[in-house]
Amino acid sequence: MRPNQNLRFVKKSSLSYSKLYSALLLIGSLGLTSCATNSGMNTTSNTGNAAVSNKNQLSAEFVYRYLVAEVAGQRGDLATSGTIFYELAKTTRESSLAERAAKIAAFGNVSTLTAPAVKLWAELDPSSNEAQQAMIEILIASGKLNEAKPFLAKVLTKEETRAGAFLFLNNLLGRSPDKAGVLSLVQSLAQPYPDLAEAQFAIGQAAWTAKEDDVALEALNHAETLKPDWPIVALLKGQVLFTKSPQIAIDFYQSFLTTHADSNEVRLNLAKLLVTQKQYDAARKEYPIILQNTKNTDAKNEAEITAVVGLLSFQSGDYTAAEAYFQQALSLGFKDIEQIYIYLAQVSEKLNHNDAANVWYSKIQGGQHYLEAQINWANLISRTQSVDKAIEKLDALEDLNVAQQIIVIQTEASMLAKAKRNQESFDLLDKAVKNLPNTPELVYDYALAAERVQQFDVMEAELRKVIAQKPDFAAAYNALGYSFADRNVKLNEAVSLIEKALTISPNDHYMLDSLGWAHFRKGNLDKAIGYLQQAYKASQDPEIAAHLGEALWLKGQHAEAKKIWSEALISNPDNELLIATTNKFKS
Repeated sequence: MRPNQNLRFVKKSSLSYSKLYSALLLIGSLGLTSCATNSGMNTTSNTGNAAVSNKNQLSAEFVYRYLVAEVAGQRGDLATSGTIFYELAKTTRESSLAERAAKIAAFGNVSTLTAPAVKLWAELDPSSNEAQQAMIEILIASGKLNEAKPFLAKVLTKEETRAGAFLFLNNLLGRSPDKAGVLSLVQSLAQPYPDLAEAQFAIGQAAWTAKEDDVALEALNHAETLKPDWPIVALLKGQVLFTKSPQIAIDFYQSFLTTHADSNEVRLNLAKLLVTQKQYDAARKEYPIILQNTKNTDAKNEAEITAVVGLLSFQSGDYTAAEAYFQQALSLGFKDIEQIYIYLAQVSEKLNHNDAANVWYSKIQGGQHYLEAQINWANLISRTQSVDKAIEKLDALEDLNVAQQIIVIQTEASMLAKAKRNQESFDLLDKAVKNLPNTPELVYDYALAAERVQQFDVMEAELRKVIAQKPDFAAAYNALGYSFADRNVKLNEAVSLIEKALTISPNDHYMLDSLGWAHFRKGNLDKAIGYLQQAYKASQDPEIAAHLGEALWLKGQHAEAKKIWSEALISNPDNELLIATTNKFKS
């Protein structure tokens, strides 16, 4: 019956004769032999005939199953196709069939089959780098770092590829949540190669990811002695040093550049650090050197580097220079032209060249930046004309998917809130959460809108939903904690919530302000001032200034409080909280 079944399958699936011929050729190449005999048969000439019969039956069985796997794959039943190829590979011990089973299982996301098929493939073809790498990835993905170790060690035995393998190691292991386990594994793999800079760099990278900064620095210092001219070590060492002190990292980069002046990646990182530390003049001195170095290399990324320098200038508040750099990036052939149009529009807004901003936004007629441009343009209209005109523009957008609809609604609600039309903002978001999929970001905005209309129960319930749905949403913890602190309720929970937010987003100045304000409400003035000063050092936000000034005033430091308020009012004369706070303590 099997041969007839084969014919039916061939006819039904319209398989060509060439495919059947290929299957038969494959059988020949495998060199299949009989693996079973009837123990009860006599050892006569009939025994030989029986053996031939068994071999033919085995071959027919193989053809049948091979074709069933082919047909199942063509019909999209990858689980069946992969399983049959896996069983055939186990029977024949043919690595190409195991490879096929593994790739079908991976492509079809057949989780129960992928690991055993890959394992069989690696076992049957130990010389295949692809099979060994697939096995390593499977073991790492399943958290079996110790089982992955011998496979990784084998890859590292090849001297000609060892250095590159160490550089790739942390990319491969980066998916593992067990960062301490990864560090231990990398240290063990690197142990036989103490004089290989790449091995020490791999330890440094794994240690930094595991937040073992001292271990990272020790390994990177060793790598530095082995390969003193290697910029990648300097880059990572600067990042590790930054966690200890931004200025120490800046000093290190500057020292490295005195002897490696053409190391553009290090210089670019230095410029970024200087900007984040508001050392704008020092950063500005690096830009011409960065651009000249870029011209002297074969990287052909002058347009991209020029755009980065433009962004750094923008962040520094040097909008005229930023505009010139963005224009230069365009002339150099920056590939993502519409992204530069958006940057130029934003610069124009900062320079109060609103007509020019309108022109830049209007140049973006479609593509991946279209919605971003329309939202920015609407915000400009809201600021310079009216909220209603801006909302009318956004409402006219067509062919938006659900995610884009949510972004538009959030934008419109934000515009209404800025215009103090809080009830309209709440009503818009209330309608959205009842009719659209509830993303954490949408629910978060809805909760804040509820607070603005003093529906505190709704606010609290919705923020707790967000936290349950997205446990790493730092802003949700902070918002709930700050609301409690500002209303002087549930102060112990307020502190706990904000501390949780800071573990997710360390050194965030808004969260430091929230924590300082919560301690202020609890009467812990010294703690409050400490956190508020940290926040104010990071950002001279008017509301942080209001809180810090109030804490200092109650501590008896009236002159310091007045100085902070006065400076903040110069930059933010219309901030309501700042005005209300200073009026409260007028003397």
